[in-house]
Amino acid sequence: MEGLTTIPSNFGPKETMDRLEAEIRAKGMEMFARIDHAAGATEVGLTLRPTELIIFGNPRGGTPLMQASQTAGIDLPLKALVWQDASGATWLSYNEPGWIAHRHGLGVRAEIIDKLGAALSGIARKAATNT
Repeated sequence: MEGLTTIPSNFGPKETMDRLEAEIRAKGMEMFARIDHAAGATEVGLTLRPTELIIFGNPRGGTPLMQASQTAGIDLPLKALVWQDASGATWLSYNEPGWIAHRHGLGVRAEIIDKLGAALSGIARKAATNT
């Protein structure tokens, strides 16, 4: 999908999400919410493979984007999804900051987007692969 990065994880869904949360906190970002979609499905009598969303960020990074275009607030704070496919593989997906900038026609400096993209990529890689 355009603007969506998905990487495989060497760990199961819960461990991947726990590692992701730890990396987010280690980078000094705020964790705003952790939503377990599979648990929600179970509560209404439905089944869903492990699917968990984390919402996180830092106002220093996100505010300049929203100052340039307040509609960026629909995509901010950042989000990452850890999910398990039908074969049992675990994946980590997130929206690319560059795509968010393009989607909202943000006229912000490229280095803000590049820095945000590099940080998000590093956090995801470390959570999913330990590298």
